[in-house]
Amino acid sequence: MSSHLSDLKPIVLTGSARALALLIGLSLAGCAVGPDYHRPDAPPVDRYTAQPLPSATVSSKGADGDAQRFMQGRDVPTRWWTTFGNAELTRRVNMALSHSPSIASAQAALRQAQESANATRGGLFPSLDASAGGTREKQSAAQSGIPGGLGPFTVYNASVSVGYTLDLFGGVRRGIEAQLAQADYQRAQLDTTYLTLAANVVTASLQEASLREQLHATEQILDTQRKSLKIAQQQQQIGSKSLSDTLAVRTQLAATEATLPPLRAQLAATRNQLATYLGTTPAQLELSPLTLDAISLPQDIPVSLPSGLVEQRPDIRAASAQLHAASAGVGVATAAMLPQITLSGSAGSQALRAGDLFSAGTDAWSLGLGLTQPLFHGGELLHKKRAAQAGLDKAVADWQQTVLVAFQNVADSLQALEYDAQGLAAQAIAESAAAQQLELTRQQYQMGATGYINLLDAQRSYQQALIALIQARAARLGDTAALYAALGGGWRSDADMNVAKQNP
Repeated sequence: MSSHLSDLKPIVLTGSARALALLIGLSLAGCAVGPDYHRPDAPPVDRYTAQPLPSATVSSKGADGDAQRFMQGRDVPTRWWTTFGNAELTRRVNMALSHSPSIASAQAALRQAQESANATRGGLFPSLDASAGGTREKQSAAQSGIPGGLGPFTVYNASVSVGYTLDLFGGVRRGIEAQLAQADYQRAQLDTTYLTLAANVVTASLQEASLREQLHATEQILDTQRKSLKIAQQQQQIGSKSLSDTLAVRTQLAATEATLPPLRAQLAATRNQLATYLGTTPAQLELSPLTLDAISLPQDIPVSLPSGLVEQRPDIRAASAQLHAASAGVGVATAAMLPQITLSGSAGSQALRAGDLFSAGTDAWSLGLGLTQPLFHGGELLHKKRAAQAGLDKAVADWQQTVLVAFQNVADSLQALEYDAQGLAAQAIAESAAAQQLELTRQQYQMGATGYINLLDAQRSYQQALIALIQARAARLGDTAALYAALGGGWRSDADMNVAKQNP
């Protein structure tokens, strides 16, 4: 091998070749005009709420009455909905993530942005084109120098042309940077779609379970009231009770029955909404029954650090990507005001007969070097640069606003959980007291120690307390899901979602 290497002669570049190589090197290694992207700093805080959070919420006896512990510094798990410990709820979320058209749309938008970024990279390389054609001509005497002119005749040509615009000031590279930032934005939007869809399915499922239990409780109360009305009518017939007592029972029964249609309408609307989330129609929706008793209240609640929220919440990452794209846009607008150097060349053949192409004496070539310096465009380029700078200022303000809203969402959800626990504890006491009062009043009525009005009031109070308890339980579960979503839901990238779907 050494003998072959010794036979090789060094490559000697001509002056024009050396100049071309130098220009291309400068194009690739030159600095890019415009600001380099730097994300603003996160707010310098170590907590979300005005006052430090307690280590845990209050606890109370009864369903969902256990305390929830706040685990500071822990991140939300990717598949956070599984912490509710319900297989049907998990199945619904996984179905939505697999079948919802909103996911397919966000995935397509990401692919589109990625391909656009790949297309922009082509500006870093020379363009190479091949062409072939034929031209029918007739030249005048003035053109050809021949009396009477020349022709008609046909000229055939075939050539390869090369063109390259040197990226001396980084306009192309800033354009690529902007397109890559747009791809990052679409990736964050996809994560936002995953997170929002999962949260919507969980919230709607909890609402469905709550409405079912409210309907069931109301129907049980109605059964009791119908029995009371039957007894009142019998006692009226024998003269032991007045018509006024019967009408009071009938009025209460009708009032309770009037609460059923709105509950049924809400339940139907919730199921229809679930069908949309799951990527199907209401007529095709198949759901297994879901009750609040079958849903576990997560006991350990992760609370990410404020600095971590900025890194993992999808809408903040989307705002960061938009800020990056706006920063690169200033570079693109600045480079458009500076000189551009274009290299061009072509090599081919021209002949009067197609069969003579590429034969001796038909070769043709050209080399070109162009320099363009914008001088006057009516202020267009200057104002485009100013517009790009204004867009950057807007992106900075939008990022700051997005971060502030994110911190507000987390603070609201944390405080909601704390107050939900207090409200549920109080509501459980109220429901227990109302049940005892109803039983006591019923016994007094049977002994003749009280009248129908008092019994009806006790029934009404118990109904209201029971419905409020169901709503308080659902609210606590729903606000737990809202906190998971406010903290970013653990989403990091599309790859995480693929893993999640493969491991239901």
